[in-house]
Amino acid sequence: MHRFSPKITKLHESVSQQTQLGQMCGSKELFRDRYEIIRILGRGGFGITFLARNALLPGKPLCVIKQLCPKTSSTKSLQKASERFEKEAKTLGQLGSHSQIPMLLDYFEGNGEFYLVQEYVRGSTLAREVRRTGRKSEAAVKQFLQELLPVLKYLHKNHVIHRDIKPQNLLRCEDDQRFVLIDFGAVKEKLAEACENSSYKNVSTNFIGTMGFAPPEQFSLRPVYASDIYALGVTAIYLLTGKGPLEFEHDRNTGEICWQKEVNVSQGFAQILSKMVKVSLEERFKTADEVMRALNLQGYIPTLNNCLTTQPPKNPNQTQREKLPIYIPPVKRTAIAIREWQAKFRSTKPQEDLHNYITQVSN
Repeated sequence: MHRFSPKITKLHESVSQQTQLGQMCGSKELFRDRYEIIRILGRGGFGITFLARNALLPGKPLCVIKQLCPKTSSTKSLQKASERFEKEAKTLGQLGSHSQIPMLLDYFEGNGEFYLVQEYVRGSTLAREVRRTGRKSEAAVKQFLQELLPVLKYLHKNHVIHRDIKPQNLLRCEDDQRFVLIDFGAVKEKLAEACENSSYKNVSTNFIGTMGFAPPEQFSLRPVYASDIYALGVTAIYLLTGKGPLEFEHDRNTGEICWQKEVNVSQGFAQILSKMVKVSLEERFKTADEVMRALNLQGYIPTLNNCLTTQPPKNPNQTQREKLPIYIPPVKRTAIAIREWQAKFRSTKPQEDLHNYITQVSN
């Protein structure tokens, strides 16, 4: 039996009154003759998410139904939204082949509303995990980045910007502990762009993302791949400190988060995180590959430092001049050899031996 907080109960009551799926929660009635709606998982500015079961499949597997509600009174804009929804849904379907992205099972529209049916991932969000067990160590956050950066690389390679990376949209799978990235903002943004209703023309409504986790260019409705890197960097800082981005002071000159005094991390890792969350696009990491290379290099720095500082043992009796190799010209080497031979063999060797020895040394 699920127990909800008063806040969730009030949300459930509100959604139940406003939506068809909300009214079907807990009943035996099937949505589209197959989906049994169990409960509400959450609600955002652009839609509602429900936990459901597919009653027609063996075992009645759980799934997630996202109801997107781009309200518009214009037939033209609704048609445009429908076209964009289908295009973005197909893109999500292609991405779902990745083990860290929920699989898209179905998508459809009806009565001016759009629905995505996705694989249900059993687990907890990183936000809930930090609240329950506390902030993470530097090693744990590095491991988190090593696991998430390849997912970003995969998304960007497929020309998709997530737009809403944050601890609430990252699940740790209960079965195998892998991190799963959920709730893509791309579909929502495309639907918002397609709507001509005045309520979707202002920046505050059209903006898809989360305050503090989204970089400035995203507020200007010009997200780029590096926007996801910024959000991932802010998420890593949250894991280290247990603080959200709006809880920190910000540099008055640059607008950047003043986070380093909140936690002790190695200098190299601090530099990487700081570059991930640079406000300036010119100073920020551009690609996931760049961040991964920096992390990998940082792991080798202690070894490199040892190599650079290793020196041969010093002999206190050896002068600086004696430490340097001395170059002796060939003619001088010959003269030295002759004098040594003369001192050793002056009384015992004939003159022709001297001539032969000189010839050998010269050659």
